[in-house]
Amino acid sequence: IATLFASLVSAALLARYFSKPIRNLKTAFDAAADGNLDVRIGHTMHRRKDELADLGHDFDRMAERLKQAMQSQRRLLHDVSHELRSPLARLQAAVGLARQSPEKLVNTMDRIELESSRIDQLVGELLTLSRLDAGAYDLNGEPFLLSELLDEILDDARFEAESSGHLVAFEGGSHAKVRGHAEWLHRAIENVVRNALRHTPAGKTIRLSCEDDLPNGAIHIAICDEGPGVPEPELPQLFEPFFRGVHAQGTAGHGLGLAIAKRIIDAHGGTIQARNRTSGGLCMEIVLPANPSGNV
Repeated sequence: IATLFASLVSAALLARYFSKPIRNLKTAFDAAADGNLDVRIGHTMHRRKDELADLGHDFDRMAERLKQAMQSQRRLLHDVSHELRSPLARLQAAVGLARQSPEKLVNTMDRIELESSRIDQLVGELLTLSRLDAGAYDLNGEPFLLSELLDEILDDARFEAESSGHLVAFEGGSHAKVRGHAEWLHRAIENVVRNALRHTPAGKTIRLSCEDDLPNGAIHIAICDEGPGVPEPELPQLFEPFFRGVHAQGTAGHGLGLAIAKRIIDAHGGTIQARNRTSGGLCMEIVLPANPSGNV
């Protein structure tokens, strides 16, 4: 009888030990299904070290990522509506002006064409961003020399810099190949270079450097400017769609160039990070994997 009683007590304690976290998990999943993503259950596991505790912490990570994704989606919708509102308002004003003043039709049509092109550019960038996020583009390709791609970007940057009074300097070089889509990587790096040109005062220098790190199978690229830099709290947000820091207000663009660049580089297995220079300005550091069988 004593053995049976002890067995029953042990079974009851064991059932409670396992049933309580399962009930907590069920409650948390029900709350998440109802749209409440603020529920966390990791703290209810106390000092448990079993699979149920791991499941609880996994749920917390999942809920946090879902919450961030929902917030990002809402922010994106808000930003898109905000960016479209201004050109649409100017289009409506231009149409109204054309009706009221037919003699100004030529100037009005020029304004309508300009605003239409801005909307078309914004929609095109949004579609590119969306398709990159969805993995709709096949960025796998043949190995190619990175130095040839950088030469093209430098030529374009120097041509553009002549009209704005900037200098573009290049240091180092690469003898390695990368595997991927050359046109998309060209677009990603060019977006970063153009961003540096946009935020660098006239007469200052944009420096692009490249260095092979073949023992680690990587190629390091840095694009550094002599602009105002970015406040430290804003650095992690630079690659978010539509983000425009305090020093970017009033400049051209929609805040999508760096977001597109990051997604292209990520899709090629690389990384991109931003840091402020101690001497002033901003540095974008890109690391791309070198093609192990394609070095020259």
